[in-house]
Amino acid sequence: MPDITPLQSQAPWVEFQITDSDWKNADPAVLGTLLTHVHLIRAFEETVVGLAMEGLVHGPAHSSVGQEGGAAGSLAFLRTTDQINGSHRGHHQFLSKALAHIHPNGMSPTAELGANTTALLQRTLAEILGLSQGFCQGRGGSMHLRWDDAGVLGTNAIVGGGIPLAAGAAWAHKHAGTSDVAITYFGDGAVNIGSALETMNLAAAWKLPLCFFIENNRYAVSTSVEEATAEPRLSARGQAFNIPSWKVDGMNPLAVHLAMEQALEHMRTGRGPTIIEADLYRFYHQNGGFAGSAFGYRSKEEEQQWRERDPVALMNTKMVELGLITADDIEQLQNRIQQAMKNAADALVEADPDGKAGKRRIRPELWPAPHFRDVGLRGDLSEMNGVATVEQDNFTSSLENRKFIDVVADVMGRRMETDPGVVIMGEDVHRLKGGTNGATRGLSDRFPDRVLGTPISENAFAGLGGGLAMDGRYRPVVEFMYPDFMWVAADQIFNQIGKVRHMFGGDINVPLVLRSKVAMGSGYGSQHSMDPAGIFATSPGWRIVAPSTPFDYVGLMNTALKLNDPVLVIEHIDLYASSGLAPTDDLDYCLPVGKAAVRREGKALTILTYLSMVQHSLEAVEQTGVDAEVIDLRWLDQASLDWDTIGESIRKTNNVLIVEQGARGTSYGGWLADEIQRRYFDWLDQPIQRVTGGEASPSISKVLERAAHARTEEVVEGLQRVQQGQGLN
Repeated sequence: MPDITPLQSQAPWVEFQITDSDWKNADPAVLGTLLTHVHLIRAFEETVVGLAMEGLVHGPAHSSVGQEGGAAGSLAFLRTTDQINGSHRGHHQFLSKALAHIHPNGMSPTAELGANTTALLQRTLAEILGLSQGFCQGRGGSMHLRWDDAGVLGTNAIVGGGIPLAAGAAWAHKHAGTSDVAITYFGDGAVNIGSALETMNLAAAWKLPLCFFIENNRYAVSTSVEEATAEPRLSARGQAFNIPSWKVDGMNPLAVHLAMEQALEHMRTGRGPTIIEADLYRFYHQNGGFAGSAFGYRSKEEEQQWRERDPVALMNTKMVELGLITADDIEQLQNRIQQAMKNAADALVEADPDGKAGKRRIRPELWPAPHFRDVGLRGDLSEMNGVATVEQDNFTSSLENRKFIDVVADVMGRRMETDPGVVIMGEDVHRLKGGTNGATRGLSDRFPDRVLGTPISENAFAGLGGGLAMDGRYRPVVEFMYPDFMWVAADQIFNQIGKVRHMFGGDINVPLVLRSKVAMGSGYGSQHSMDPAGIFATSPGWRIVAPSTPFDYVGLMNTALKLNDPVLVIEHIDLYASSGLAPTDDLDYCLPVGKAAVRREGKALTILTYLSMVQHSLEAVEQTGVDAEVIDLRWLDQASLDWDTIGESIRKTNNVLIVEQGARGTSYGGWLADEIQRRYFDWLDQPIQRVTGGEASPSISKVLERAAHARTEEVVEGLQRVQQGQGLN
């Protein structure tokens, strides 16, 4: 008979309920502020719903009517330096945090709103309508609200997508030695996705001051909590990660406020993350102004039961019962807020001169200008003003033959030595004498608090790096052991890090470096071998560098770490063991942004290539005797390609061969060939030729792997095709 010993979680998990004595003992100023917040949020949201029903909100309008208590209770008394982010349904949290920023000492329900508050209401409404005076200049709309000055990192349209970003803010607060916290808001639907669970684990392991605030409104669109999980008490997730958790009535603003006070005390004293589950209810459907019962997934009886627990009505009743306010005072508060919302809407919309009577339109002069479309997709490179750049042929310090991988580790060590903001994170970067390839050799001993070995959770630590970059105090260097792992973290890489600058108005910096290595030929098979250049080049927001020599690696990494954009630094496993000229003492120089290198001059054709294929191309040229010009692109993203050097070469040779190693389906050369033919069609004597691997990803079999990717032999064949196209043997 086996011995069975019951096990218990170490994490406290409580249901938090308040009594009449808590209401009586509450600070009247706290209650007055909560009352004012919920009324402001309710009136704002009702205005948004009304405009949406008029057809004036382009896109969704996810209202939080009914959920005001969770936002006001948790946010009304946060510091400005505390930071939050949220989900697609985030107007209420944005407003409450912004109001706390404007009114750090609270708000009296009998006082005038003030110019700052009315300006906030109008500017927030403008963003939801997509107008240029909005916080994101109209690009964010209802789902992407950001105001950095107020500590709002940005709401997010990807379910759970913002959770890892908030962990980056929490890490920054902890490492900077502050007692500030981060709060990430998300719903019941996000509780079951990888980003949420990965980040809970990471935050707990690293004791980050991060509150996971779950708004359990019972429905992910129309799917109920009970349908989605066997444990509908969502704060139970904390038990798996040793995170203290509170389950609270989210329709009661004071209960949420008191629970949040306990959670804040835990986080501010360095004891790690917390979870608060607030049970609440959205009175309308997922989007728009109709009740959920109109779509058949909720009953009218259920909706009525929750409306009887309306947080606004509760605050009204309790404040009057306590003698802190009169019914007339509440009516006057409502009138002031309603008038403020009418003024805000009237400033943005007008009668439609071409429409029916009573029909309104957005004031035409308030739309963003069409030419603003791509502004801020990447930075303007002003951070490089005054930065001296060099090339190897005019480098004046000493050079000697050095192994590529040693240079990788040395330049990272130098940057961490000179810039206390550089932080490295990734799987095993702190072990194995410098990670799996030695790229971080010796760094964890020298900088133990800035070389972070992570769990195997690319979504969480990539997103944490993104949040860290957005914080502005640090420059994260995130290592993916293999590029294929980017698909695991695709949301954070492409939807978040690549888009946030543009999405939030184009004026925030995202100084992040993502390192990864191409491993074709190493025998690691289909899921560890890809070249990511083609995917990143067709994804907005990223810059891409691909060093082919040790000297270039130093200069390109230094430049990447100066840029305020996310930069993918692609390395190649074949290059790590190679040697080449590299500096012995000067590790501080930069290579220019957007400058290719001509590795061999020629007149017969132009070869465009990068990484290890530069050397393979040079070998093929030598074998065939073709007078080819070999250009090492170095910068691969669309904004940084050296079209001057490329164009000058094409006008001279009139023939192009694009050489890359990886699979055709995700190739870099496909879009590059299209761009070249549109720019230089009149100078081309024949169609652009390409050297790539096969359609399939490399296999484990040595023979099949070799057949799947390109090397010198395939470049020779490509040169022969170009010659045949010229009528030459």
